[in-house]
Amino acid sequence: MKIITNEKKKKINRRIALTATLAGMAVLIGGLILSIKFPTQVVYSFGALIIGFILAQIGMFFTNRWGRNPSPDELLNQALKGLDQQYTICHYFTPVYHLLVGPAGIWILALVHVGGTITFNKGRWLHKGASLLRLFGQEGLGRPDLELPYEVEKIQKFLKPIFGDEKSAPVRAALVCTNPKVKIDINPTENTPAATIELDKLKEFIRKEAKRKPVSMEKVEAVNEYLNQFLSS
Repeated sequence: MKIITNEKKKKINRRIALTATLAGMAVLIGGLILSIKFPTQVVYSFGALIIGFILAQIGMFFTNRWGRNPSPDELLNQALKGLDQQYTICHYFTPVYHLLVGPAGIWILALVHVGGTITFNKGRWLHKGASLLRLFGQEGLGRPDLELPYEVEKIQKFLKPIFGDEKSAPVRAALVCTNPKVKIDINPTENTPAATIELDKLKEFIRKEAKRKPVSMEKVEAVNEYLNQFLSS
């Protein structure tokens, strides 16, 4: 498998994650000290707490996406290790974070790090449990039912130079759960907008898709060649 990673973007965003987190902590501590030493200066201490909280949230956002160790791209690389050279995985260069291209098709791999139980009901994914962890910085599941169709549309536009006006460009999406404590409880008969897979089952899933829904290798090679432009970036 060929791996293309935007290391520059990854490094910058990791730095933002660390800086925002440390700055947020510093401002929060400063606001607390200010409220103790100068109890009459409520406006300043309250302002410091608000600014500190905002910085901490920014730091949390960037840390969840860029500051983890191993990083999301490294988790995917390890999980997909062993796929042949007909596959290319591209991290942080396209309009989505992770794009896998190969005989299984063109896949947007959307990573989620939540624990608890993931279900699907009435057209949307639901996340049960792990509420305590969310209080300590773990992101929720969000609304992948709304986000993933938009991500697919972005990649279809990105690949338009290859496919032209062809509306059937085989772009699909998968929700990949990286937390080993997650439980996916989705009825196989549910018509989900995207596959929902544990990280350790991703490679097996991709190999099955390559057999079940083969894609023209001419298209695969065209997209892989298009992604090669980022190798020198």
